[in-house]
Amino acid sequence: MRGWWQDLTDLVLPAECGGCGRTRAVLCQECRAVLSGAAASRVRPVPEPAGLPVVHAAARYADEARATLLAHKERGALALAGPLGVALAGAVRAGLHRAGGEQPWIHGGGAPVLLVPVPSGRRAVRARGHDPVRRIALAAAGELRRSGIPARVLGVLRQRRAVADQAELNSRQRLENLAGALTVAPGGARLLTEGPVVLVDDVMTTGASMAEAARAVRAAGLVSNAVGTEAVYEGETRESREEQNVGSRRERTAGRPGRRVIAGAVGVGGVVDVVGAAVVAASPDSFEINRN
Repeated sequence: MRGWWQDLTDLVLPAECGGCGRTRAVLCQECRAVLSGAAASRVRPVPEPAGLPVVHAAARYADEARATLLAHKERGALALAGPLGVALAGAVRAGLHRAGGEQPWIHGGGAPVLLVPVPSGRRAVRARGHDPVRRIALAAAGELRRSGIPARVLGVLRQRRAVADQAELNSRQRLENLAGALTVAPGGARLLTEGPVVLVDDVMTTGASMAEAARAVRAAGLVSNAVGTEAVYEGETRESREEQNVGSRRERTAGRPGRRVIAGAVGVGGVVDVVGAAVVAASPDSFEINRN
């Protein structure tokens, strides 16, 4: 018979690994290795949607990786955000090195890398009780900072119209469903000039969501470097407060973002610099296209 102490332990510790079901582990070592044990790879869906930036993924969306992502997204296993964030950070690093080699931000001396999450629909967020992509992105930003890469989450993308559930749609239908669905929030265009932009998501299958996110960010176009940009950062932003609440206590106190960030445009005339995209996992077929 279960003792009261066992019931209490189940409230504090996960009953099983999010990837393989092994008992008493948030994510076992084997499943962690599946997510981030190998170097992140460039991935391309087939067919590749127009406007898709260069995308790197940490793992194939199958088996343990798929189970872990679904446990975090659909079953509210929030403790998995930490290891998923580590995997996403690895994909971001791979993209940064490919985009510019040893750029200043890799050594912590340049503008912060801006992780821009692909937004979930409001209905989905309400149903799940959390925004999984945003949570993973916050964990990834913390992991990047600990490795010496200044990074922060910039949640400026919004859905400007409702979209249908994409589960049963093919690649063409997904593109049509998402066309023009995203936009940059008012004031967000100026913020997007403060560092290299990396679009992030948890999973990429057809690439339709990522291509639409890239279109919306690029549509921000040229922005004004008008006086007043710094006012957005007076005090802690919502993202910096949330970053302190993701991960362990040690993670929350290490590499905490500053209270005030000075704006610095990237590119000529404040052009938004989309250097690439990163996901935790992508469809297995997209790994087979070796066109690097």
